[in-house]
Amino acid sequence: MMIVGLTGSIGMGKSTAARMLRQMGVPVYDADANVHAVQAPGGAALPAIEAAFPGVVKDGVLDRQALGARVFGNREALRRLEAIVHPLVGQRQRAFLKRAALRREKLVVLDIPLLFEGLGDRRVDATLVVSAPGFLQRRRVMARPGMTEQRLDGILRQQVPDAIKRRKASVVIPTGLGLAPTRRALGEAIAALERGHGRFWPPNPWREKFTARLARERRK
Repeated sequence: MMIVGLTGSIGMGKSTAARMLRQMGVPVYDADANVHAVQAPGGAALPAIEAAFPGVVKDGVLDRQALGARVFGNREALRRLEAIVHPLVGQRQRAFLKRAALRREKLVVLDIPLLFEGLGDRRVDATLVVSAPGFLQRRRVMARPGMTEQRLDGILRQQVPDAIKRRKASVVIPTGLGLAPTRRALGEAIAALERGHGRFWPPNPWREKFTARLARERRK
């Protein structure tokens, strides 16, 4: 089973690409959705988050703005949060892969915003990077409610630059030319990748531990 990572910087159209892939019948794992799931009311991460950041869980509900204020720009606090959330999300990702393998899927896609930043590219067989011109990226993001230039610049500083992502990509998916070219590029990429042979399923526990250690060291 081929495991393909889908990623791209903020405002590059990754969510649109993921939706198109689902419409094509490709199983897609949404990392952000699973982060929200473990942080939702009754979620597995809530007790540990409240213990690490007292006051951010109120009446069983995570105050995301309060948590964001505690971790944004604070690397130590962000590492504490990641140490809570990442293992739980990893469990859900492995469950997704197991279900896909039982269905004998030829290919699955992992939609992971910070794929390169967390060394997740070392755990996939190929990577799809969505990319658009910088002016279009900024225009898209600035149209979001509550977004400011300062906040956008802060987010971009935490992400691997688009130029580097494009160099590392197995396939670059253009998202600045309209929906039809994006859909066509995705279809061509998936058709080509389905002919490949996956290296990462079933997983190698020693490789998983080594990659996880490298990711922790990079975040320090």
